[in-house]
Amino acid sequence: MSHSQDATPIHPVTPDQVSRIADHGLHSSPTAIDPAAVNIAEALVATLNGTAAGTTLLTPELQQLTEQVRQRATFGFPRITAADGVELSAHTIKLNTSEPRPVVIVPAGWTPFGWILFEYAYLRLALRGYHVLAYTPRGIGLVRPLPGGGHADAPWTSGGTIDVAGPADRTDGSTVIDYAQEHLNPSRIAFLGESYGSGISQLVAAKDPAGRVDAVVALSTWGDLADSLYCNDTRHLKAVQSLIDFTGGPEELKFDAATRKILDDFRHGRNMDGVVAWGKERSPSTYVAETNARGIPTFLSNTWHETLFPANQAIANFGRLTVPKRLNLWIGDHAAPEGAGLTIPFSGPNPPVEEAFAWLDHHVQGADNGVADWPAVSSQIMFTYRTTTDPESGQNAIVEPAVREARPSWTDVTTSTERWYLTATGAGRQDGGLGTAPETGWKLEFTPGELTAATAVDAIITTGQAEWNGTPKQYATDAFDRRHLAVWTSAPLQAARRIRGIPELTLTVRSSGENATLVAYLFDVGPDDTARIITHEPVTLRDLTSTENRVTTWQLQAAGYDLAPDHRLMLVVNGKDQLYSDENAPDSTLTITSTDDSAAHLVLPLG
Repeated sequence: MSHSQDATPIHPVTPDQVSRIADHGLHSSPTAIDPAAVNIAEALVATLNGTAAGTTLLTPELQQLTEQVRQRATFGFPRITAADGVELSAHTIKLNTSEPRPVVIVPAGWTPFGWILFEYAYLRLALRGYHVLAYTPRGIGLVRPLPGGGHADAPWTSGGTIDVAGPADRTDGSTVIDYAQEHLNPSRIAFLGESYGSGISQLVAAKDPAGRVDAVVALSTWGDLADSLYCNDTRHLKAVQSLIDFTGGPEELKFDAATRKILDDFRHGRNMDGVVAWGKERSPSTYVAETNARGIPTFLSNTWHETLFPANQAIANFGRLTVPKRLNLWIGDHAAPEGAGLTIPFSGPNPPVEEAFAWLDHHVQGADNGVADWPAVSSQIMFTYRTTTDPESGQNAIVEPAVREARPSWTDVTTSTERWYLTATGAGRQDGGLGTAPETGWKLEFTPGELTAATAVDAIITTGQAEWNGTPKQYATDAFDRRHLAVWTSAPLQAARRIRGIPELTLTVRSSGENATLVAYLFDVGPDDTARIITHEPVTLRDLTSTENRVTTWQLQAAGYDLAPDHRLMLVVNGKDQLYSDENAPDSTLTITSTDDSAAHLVLPLG
């Protein structure tokens, strides 16, 4: 078994590889898993299935883990035949007991490496008393071109084409449950998924005809796929293209004609009603009534700066659930909190994964472990890292986890709001200000359509991965090109602001073009004029005229952020971000103004 298209052999796992994943995360780029993580997973599987041929591939800690599980379980690598004949690559860990035990079913995430990537997590679940059945959803997984034509699948690759969590994936999930019942005789059934697998887990739980799913864990998840891809009339182009590039093979091989048509419509902004309907069919929020009726305990996890499945849609879905539920919100971007914890051992606990496992232990095995008393919402607050000094060297800073806050519901996260008005005069240049009193009769103009230094991320996933590891992106605010954006900045704050919840922005906009895309960003600006991003969100306006002042209100993504005294709040609005579609006409002018006392303001949620 190999992990690259060039059949690279499996190498012995080194402590440096484990440390690299622990320190820097699972991804080496937005569309690449760190080869060290894949090598670790393959070394674990090779050791378990006997293909290591007497070679010691694992570190002592991982070797001990495999031996502990081997004493308690047997391993299988079946192909499960779906209802339409497609073969799904799967992996089982069956506990050696005549007593019925629960099974955790794990649909793989959207990566070229399918189920293999989280082998470490499966072994840990087995030690906690679960059978495990992991599988790769149809169409996902690495394919290698063969000399002379054709392709060969990796062992973890499933047949068929990708259904993007559609009806075939839901049916496949029920077929996998059938297989688990026949071969593992489970006492109860849970689904655990990360990313793509998390959405499939929720959908199978809601739609399995026999209602056989007893609990769900959904990490880096979505609630509404349509809103994740297309919100405020703006397409999330970079996220979708990154996913297309990360399936393990060429687009024409991985997707059928109907799905390729949807993807092409999305890329070109055509038939968006059809694209939205396609996304809604693949959204757990569409089936929340079924989930509630079945009473399925549901654990959701997301990140504040999520670029694939932005937080607001996941929060909205969480709010509709009436079942036992938990929402964890973390610093960072997609898969950053839990990815490494599912892949390698840590010197201490990895809360994103440990809490997910504890949820299963309580709701599936009945463990009295405190989960029943957990508040429904837990938010990690940006960027309140604690730093300490290495006691040996006296020099190296050690970054400890950021502060977390618990609340009984999402509505309890925000306890008050504060209104900031956009004004004419700000901190410098031609900038405007943010003040406590409304002001009319001013305007700020800029030419949209150029990328600026005010951007949501440098790169999908990896910018947020660094943020999770304690190094959030720093912005030089004097590099923000005022020709292509507008800036409003407050005076230094006399008191801290505890931003908790979903900010809302109202602007009056006039454009010389028929359509306009605006991207709003909130920044925390320190005394040295460097900034960190709090949140952002785009909006697209259509059918404008050069004489119309269009008042528009939209929500930015949710935030949990502590803004320190002496720092300033900065609002930036530009017309282009690499993440999104851009509907601004070439050489057009955007004018932001305030025509009355309420036409330009920011509502900041506090808690």
